[in-house]
Amino acid sequence: MDFQSLSANRLFPLVVKAIDIGIVWYLVYRGLLVIRGTRAVPMLLGLALIAVVYFVAQPLGLTTLAWIIDNFLSSIILVIVVIFQDEIRRTLTKVGVQPFLFKNARLDAPNMFEEISIAVSRLAKAKLGSIVVLEREVGLDEFIEKGVVLDARLSRKLLYSIFVKETPLHDGAVIVQRGTIKAAGCVLPLSSNPDLDPGFGTRHRAAVGLTERSDAMVIVVSEESGSITLFIDGKQYRNLDAVALQALLESHSNQRSQRKGAEGRPLL
Repeated sequence: MDFQSLSANRLFPLVVKAIDIGIVWYLVYRGLLVIRGTRAVPMLLGLALIAVVYFVAQPLGLTTLAWIIDNFLSSIILVIVVIFQDEIRRTLTKVGVQPFLFKNARLDAPNMFEEISIAVSRLAKAKLGSIVVLEREVGLDEFIEKGVVLDARLSRKLLYSIFVKETPLHDGAVIVQRGTIKAAGCVLPLSSNPDLDPGFGTRHRAAVGLTERSDAMVIVVSEESGSITLFIDGKQYRNLDAVALQALLESHSNQRSQRKGAEGRPLL
């Protein structure tokens, strides 16, 4: 065996190990990004604390405590699935939908964000409770089917009129899909997160519930205070006006479009 073959035989296992470590590191990094800012963080810290106690209990001779924790950790996969089911669902939908369907991630139809921002600010001034959902990568067809399909061109007048109290659709959510008002009167899932602001009403909990299951941007107008809140990517922006709301919508849309462009995916 010559020197080059020997070097190649020694180098190949190192390359494989480096790739293996790199993949694991990337998966851990993406997982931490998914749970950042969510209730999963303190839960994860709690599980880490239990693991530390387990390794400390054995050398100290705490047999009973070690036995209890050992039985708990033996079913840790099931525990993780139960505790982090919302985060796992959101991660799998993001990973599973976009690479295969090549869905258009851009939302910037002409004047779309301006029309929405103006309509929402007028709703806020009139204290008309409303919730507007902007679909992104993860499809919302299951919620659209439960509402009233409109397929109407987006305009501030139409959006405002839907939430006037005398109209039959004002209680549900409006879902905007690729620059059109796809459906109104849609029922969204309520979040069961116990750490939510106790001042949140049904609309706010529905907004959080949808963002836990998808990557949608959700705008909520409070009927009591007339305040505007934007829920997106696990964050919430409160007390917005029309200018601030439009800037946030455009900023998040541009960031998403730039990422998809860098990945070489079509931006239709």
